[in-house]
Amino acid sequence: MFQVNEVIKLEDKLYRVLVTTNTHAVWISLEDQKAFPDLVELSQLEDLLLEEKLTRVDDPFEYIVNLLPEPDSKETTIRNRNYQIIKPLVENPNFYIKKVRAKHVATILKSGEISRPYLYKLIRRYWQRGQVSNTLLPDYRNSGAKGQKRVANDKKLGRPRKIMEGTGALVDEPTEKLFRIIIDKYIFNKQFSIARAHRKFKGLYDNIFPGVPESEKPTKRQLSYFLDREYKSVDKIKAGVSDIIYKKDVRPLHSTATIQALGPGSRYEIDATIADVILVSDHDRNQPVGRPTVYIVIDVFSRLIVGWYIGFENPSYVAAIQSLYLALNDKKHLFKDLDIETDNFSWPTPGLPEAILADRGELIGHQIEGLESSYRVRIENTPPYRGDAKGIVEQRFRTLQAEFKKFTPGEVIGPTVRKRGGKNYWLDGKLTISEFTEIIVSSIVMRNFVDPMSKYDRAKDMPANLPSIPIHLWNWGLQNRTGRLRKANAESVRIALLPRNQASVSAQGICIFGVYYSGPEIVELGWMHRSDKSTRPKKVEVAFDPNFADEIYLFHTAGSREHWVCRITDLSREFRGQTFWEVWRKQKQIKMQGSKDQLHADKLRKHHENRVEDIISSAIKQTPKQTATNVDRMKGVSYARSDQLAKERELRRPKRPERQQTAKVVHLTPPEDSDEYPDFEDELFDGGDS
Repeated sequence: MFQVNEVIKLEDKLYRVLVTTNTHAVWISLEDQKAFPDLVELSQLEDLLLEEKLTRVDDPFEYIVNLLPEPDSKETTIRNRNYQIIKPLVENPNFYIKKVRAKHVATILKSGEISRPYLYKLIRRYWQRGQVSNTLLPDYRNSGAKGQKRVANDKKLGRPRKIMEGTGALVDEPTEKLFRIIIDKYIFNKQFSIARAHRKFKGLYDNIFPGVPESEKPTKRQLSYFLDREYKSVDKIKAGVSDIIYKKDVRPLHSTATIQALGPGSRYEIDATIADVILVSDHDRNQPVGRPTVYIVIDVFSRLIVGWYIGFENPSYVAAIQSLYLALNDKKHLFKDLDIETDNFSWPTPGLPEAILADRGELIGHQIEGLESSYRVRIENTPPYRGDAKGIVEQRFRTLQAEFKKFTPGEVIGPTVRKRGGKNYWLDGKLTISEFTEIIVSSIVMRNFVDPMSKYDRAKDMPANLPSIPIHLWNWGLQNRTGRLRKANAESVRIALLPRNQASVSAQGICIFGVYYSGPEIVELGWMHRSDKSTRPKKVEVAFDPNFADEIYLFHTAGSREHWVCRITDLSREFRGQTFWEVWRKQKQIKMQGSKDQLHADKLRKHHENRVEDIISSAIKQTPKQTATNVDRMKGVSYARSDQLAKERELRRPKRPERQQTAKVVHLTPPEDSDEYPDFEDELFDGGDS
């Protein structure tokens, strides 16, 4: 029932079982400094167990078994020597008999290698601590009172000074309080060095304890010692970085992202990065256009990249929904446009996942909330500045860029500010957005269908012959794990995800961002009729695609996603074929030009108003004093009007050229001294009088 070396507890006292026989057990007290092995009947121990007075407990010296000193160390030498001394006694099967024990003790003492008190100390330690040779190791770990704080009374602790003058400062409770203030404020918060923080401490110390000599102030070594003693290593690590960096890059990892993904479509991760390469214009390869944005949608379980966006949109909701839309669409047309051969692989059937994990700002809004309610897609947003929460997609960015970054012209290296005399990588770009897209998509195909993953954390039920390639993991998960993909119409999901806004309704149509739209449904309802009896609403909710301004989608029923497609009218024909980004840019240019025109008009109008005021003022000054009565003045209106009209007509009469008094003589026959006929060309075409 009892095992050798088992520790049992009886009435708050610990005992170790040294030997067991059929009827008896030999035990020894663990806490008695003068204890010897004692014989006890097993039946007695069993009764105590039944009465719950005797219980089994953990061995307090269990750690001794795991001690492993260096082979040639002092500890090993002492252990081996002590064991050889007591070996004849402890290996004797009758060691618990007093006469046998006394005989062996006498024999050992005759050798003169050890004293009687020390011998009894060794054999008790051997029995009380577990009857192994490691019990005889010196207790060096108890030396120096490790972990215990030493309290100084009136004298400074440590060895006396030999070089620096004075006796040194006593680190008492007030000094420790100042130490903590300096450590928390400057070392942990402001990341000061120990030396700089100590100088701050001395300034504070002088204010609290003025007049203390420089040699008697607490030293930098004392501050450093206090820091090491009072603050744990974890506290120093946390204090060395910001809370955001600690959570993202330093904190210990306790699990993996795959453990929460039960199968394909269980969770998608979406994120964006600014590619580290400068691209050039499609129309002019000598004109750099900057760094493109790359969005990736990846399945957590299989690591399959299901959607992406490559372009110059800034990381935003608009670009994010384009990558999600591609994740739900068939991609054969895309591969065909990029001349990528698809005979060797078959892209899996797309669908909606159970959850989408994204950055906090990109997928927040009523559109996404509608996606949650209508399609049961759970939207998960990471905390601010916690890119590590999407570690899988973050790692995929690095692997994709590694395939082309090192040997691609225009690679972005280091800070964007060019050092004086350094190379301007903005001028090194050679790839266009089309070529860059082809590279990224080709790399995605390689990652999805060809390249095995060396660090994929495989589940227990995955067979050994299952390749760690995303497409194989995806297919295996669909067959052997819970299916999480949901079938959905890609166009309906796209419209559901589009940004929305309130548009005004007038006789000109539906107006949003200053652009007018119309559709057969709203014409039939009479919304565009120019009548007071029209029942058109003042505002309606519409969705718009920022990349296509030719049409919008009007939600005509509250609480429903049923919509009408409205197209741009002739009133806004100047914006046809443009994106809303171009519309907004053009409207901004029109407003800027209108502002300039208004400034010029205001300047000229000022001169005009001054001239009008001058004319009026001059007219007032030239008006003589009134002599006739008001009645006479009114009677003269008709005559004055007729006279003024006659003068006006005279001024409007065209002025004719004066007639010549003498006519030019034209001979019907040429003079006798002329051999030519008369020439009438000038008279005919100049309109001369006949």
